[in-house]
Amino acid sequence: MRALFYDRRYARWTAWLVPLLLLLAWEVLVDGQVIAVRVLPAPSRVLTAFLRLLRSGELLTHLSVSFQRAVLGFVLGGGAGLALGFVTGLSRVGEVLLDTPIQMIRNVPHLALVPIVILWFGIGEESKVFLVALGALFPMYVNTYHGIRSVDPGLLELGTIYQVDRRRIFTDVVLPGALPSILVGVRYALGLTWLSLIVAETLAARAGLGFMAMNAREFLETDVVVLSIVLYALLGKAADSVARLLERRLLAWHPTQRATARGAA
Repeated sequence: MRALFYDRRYARWTAWLVPLLLLLAWEVLVDGQVIAVRVLPAPSRVLTAFLRLLRSGELLTHLSVSFQRAVLGFVLGGGAGLALGFVTGLSRVGEVLLDTPIQMIRNVPHLALVPIVILWFGIGEESKVFLVALGALFPMYVNTYHGIRSVDPGLLELGTIYQVDRRRIFTDVVLPGALPSILVGVRYALGLTWLSLIVAETLAARAGLGFMAMNAREFLETDVVVLSIVLYALLGKAADSVARLLERRLLAWHPTQRATARGAA
């Protein structure tokens, strides 16, 4: 039994065991009328809605729009968070000037910012991308800052003693030392990207998964609403899998990754 969880060949499949069991239980409970169809339609009905929207081309259109917003928001917000994390992590002056206002803004909920974002950008694409970028910015910033400040000061001192060029200290000591934390930030940022997108697509959107869900709600199409939620979950899982793959590739030299690889072998 333990081999199912520790052998990578089996772990990829056993990871989906609980979700599949939940789907089966969900189908049985709806078929047995324990759960009303109008409250939560069965997975089979959600699948039917998926196939119908896929054949009509409507689903691919909404997916494409949401994906573009998520990617653009993640690149802008994640890039800004990475840059700010480097500034405050490497510079004491940068930390004093920037860290406090960033931490204050970080603790403001997305929904509280919606009215002022509409005033700034209107209800066009800019407001949606801005909210998504804001969601990706803070986890990247915090983890980059933490990663740089967690670098062994002894190594930095040794580089200074031997008069190593600052650029080499950054590329050979600071960046590799901070990389594990930065990649954790990437995973968190990707998760919050999709969470922020759900909020962003309630702003008078004309396309996207959020629009599809809101439109379906108006016509009491509960199966389409549930389908939208499931798609958000699957896209979030796919983004996390990409981040984990990136982590394994970039941190192949790291002791924890080597231990994981040996355990999976």
